[in-house]
Amino acid sequence: MTGPEHTVIQLTDTHLSTGGDLMHGMMDTTRNLRKVLDHLDAWNGSVDAIIVSGDLADSGSIEAYRTLRTMLQPTATRLGAAVCYAMGNHDDRAGFRIGLDLGRNGSTDLGAPYDAVHEVGGLRIVVLDSTTPGRHDGRLEDDQVDWLATVLEDPAPRGTLLVMHHPPVRSPLATVDFLRLTRPGALESVIAGSDVRMILCGHAHYTGASALSGIPVWIGSPLSYRTDPVSPQGRQRAGVGFGFSRIDLFGETTVATSVDVVDARDVYNEPQSVALERLSSLMAKPD
Repeated sequence: MTGPEHTVIQLTDTHLSTGGDLMHGMMDTTRNLRKVLDHLDAWNGSVDAIIVSGDLADSGSIEAYRTLRTMLQPTATRLGAAVCYAMGNHDDRAGFRIGLDLGRNGSTDLGAPYDAVHEVGGLRIVVLDSTTPGRHDGRLEDDQVDWLATVLEDPAPRGTLLVMHHPPVRSPLATVDFLRLTRPGALESVIAGSDVRMILCGHAHYTGASALSGIPVWIGSPLSYRTDPVSPQGRQRAGVGFGFSRIDLFGETTVATSVDVVDARDVYNEPQSVALERLSSLMAKPD
């Protein structure tokens, strides 16, 4: 059985705090991150990149970014994965750059949008800063769209993953829909016919999928807490639950998988070879 040519892990909406602060008075986001990293550390897979797609820190503190980097880097090193960070609406551009030791990324202004290009084994990962300081909805400025168009002029050998925090698509939740990426048409015109294989987002605090100009849009599983897309009438509800996403590239096919990390007993836990042998025997049985 042939595995994927590339595997990427997406973490989103980590919302790390400092000093033991609990998000909404109950969510220990540092503990959530530790459990996700333990989950990854128990895996022997090959990973090309770990993408952290926005709202890394809950209030933009430098200490929270440093904590994230300190916790994440050993896992990334063990997996041999590059780490790609993206800005979210809870993040602070200067704190983000300083705390993650990203430098100025070609800009003399620590408060400039953080846009970046990463190349991993022929796969291109383009990060766009969809934030506007002081606002929670998303926006791409004209010069960012122009920059993206220039980047995409030359196709990458294995194509491109585009990363931004705000989904460029509609949402069934009024609050998320209100705070989505505005003016998605400008982005759509640039990526149409390009080598972009998938757009990876966060922000919504639920797992979802859509498409823009025929390109899949994946709204990654949140690491802090989940919103409820089917709350009681007239209510906005969120609850305990978190996870991450696995993105695999098989030839021309791109597959996104949500991974929940919860305190639950295993339904089954057996060697993969045993499971494959059982499935093969079932497939061999005559009708």
